[in-house]
Amino acid sequence: MLVWERRSRNLSDLIRYAIMPAIPAINTGPSARMPPAENGTSEFRRIAVFGGVYSNYLALAAALRDASKRGVDACFCLGDLGAFGPHPDRVFPLLHEAEVQCIQGNYDHSIGNDLPDCQCGYTDPRDNDFARLSYEYTLNHTHLENRLWMKEIPQQFLVRLGKYGLLMCHGSPRRTNEFLWESATSTHFLEHLAGEHEADVILATHTGIKWHRELSHDRHFINVGVLGRPENNGRTNVWYTVLEARPNLTVDFIPVEYDHLRLAQEMRDEKLPDEFIETILTGWWTTCLEILPAKERKRGKF
Repeated sequence: MLVWERRSRNLSDLIRYAIMPAIPAINTGPSARMPPAENGTSEFRRIAVFGGVYSNYLALAAALRDASKRGVDACFCLGDLGAFGPHPDRVFPLLHEAEVQCIQGNYDHSIGNDLPDCQCGYTDPRDNDFARLSYEYTLNHTHLENRLWMKEIPQQFLVRLGKYGLLMCHGSPRRTNEFLWESATSTHFLEHLAGEHEADVILATHTGIKWHRELSHDRHFINVGVLGRPENNGRTNVWYTVLEARPNLTVDFIPVEYDHLRLAQEMRDEKLPDEFIETILTGWWTTCLEILPAKERKRGKF
């Protein structure tokens, strides 16, 4: 079992490193790599689960610090380590040193395999234009060692949390870039996914907006949210999820405050799109709007 206290002596140094005024591009070579999660072999009581980091190393550092205070047994990330934000290589030392077990999102698969696009699943030309800019920046600023590591991480895996079998995936168990929205996803379909994959709990991300639905027979679907950008509600914080078996499942969505002003300035310095920076500063999405179902879009500003 991964016990956080075994890592705590390194975490304070890690957080100080993450919030230094200036950090150069980092080469995390083979010695820094962590092994992939061992499917079905580890059992935990309390875990932290992060959604897309999107290169937001400042939010990741803040989330790791918060999770350590909550005494979690282990931390997991459901993919999309790069995209949207600046300096993607600054994410990897934080993940490795804190022994965060990661699975592969669509972005990680594309970067790791040097594909021509992010496989994000957008259909709107404007969204695809912004996705292209973000992808080209991330691909060009991710060190080869990190790209090779992302190529090898698993696309999903199983973990035991008390009496529950958890299936961790990125978009859905059937497709990495599938968008499962709270307003547009039927309970019947989620029941089908849980039954087909013999999972008590399915954990996903990809949409950028957290939600939880209880299913029959004490089964659950949970979108854990993302660390990379706010969730289109006019607040600048981001979110992750803590799950615990007591023995019944408890699900807590945890808000994370971080230095979003610093992130915005670094995005300006890297000449990332103004629309991305506005989202970080205001908490309102200015891109990826066309993928939102009507109910979720109505909650936003645009």
